[in-house]
This record gives sequence, C-alpha cells and structure tokens, in this order.
Amino acid sequence: QVQLVESGGGLVQAGGSLRLSCAASGRTFSSYAMGWFRQAPEKDRELVAAISWGGGDTYYKESVKGRFTISRDNAKNTVYLQMNSLKPEDTAVYYCAARYTRMLVTTTGGYDYWGQGTQVTVSS
Repeated sequence: QVQLVESGGGLVQAGGSLRLSCAASGRTFSSYAMGWFRQAPEKDRELVAAISWGGGDTYYKESVKGRFTISRDNAKNTVYLQMNSLKPEDTAVYYCAARYTRMLVTTTGGYDYWGQGTQVTVSS
C-alpha cells in the first residue's frame, strides 16, 4: 500500500509556471506507475499525465503537451508535474495517483491509490 501527498499548488497568472510534487510513502515506490489527474468544478476527473515505474514511458493529455512535464525521482519517492505556460482552463484540483504495476497506466479506473489533491488556480 502507498500513501500519497501532493503539494505545490497555488494561484498563478496566465503564462506562469507551477511545479507540483507528490510524495509517496513505502519502500516499493519504484514498482508503481504514477499519474496526475485534475478535476475542475462540475467536470469529470481527467488524466493529465502518466509515467511508468522507471520513467521511460510517459503519456500526456493533448491539451497539455509541450507545456507540462511529468517526472519521477524513485530515490526520493516523489513524482513531479512541471506546468508551464499555464492557462485559465488549467484551473482545477490536481491529484496524483498510483498503481502497483510497471506498465504505463492511462485510464482513470486503472489507479488504486489517490492523494488528497492540491488546488491550482490560473488567473487571466
């Protein structure tokens, strides 16, 4: 089992940057595929980016390609989401999620563990 804690959210102007972090407990973090999701008010939760256990495979939602970068540091049990060129439509609560598998996971239902979320607000 793994526990996830996100941090790094906040208020930023359009065009700005934020770096989200997700710290995981447990000694087998390197065996987990990780994902970043977001949920805006009255909208479904959507996958923004995902990364395989070793970091060799990644996935990005089309609208964030070229602006967001997912990465992980298995020595620090942490996954990151670097968000650049932020837009008002990126405003949402961002969640990290984990699944005990070495494969890339690109479906919402494929994750077993979730963090509590961190708010990202982009002003125009």
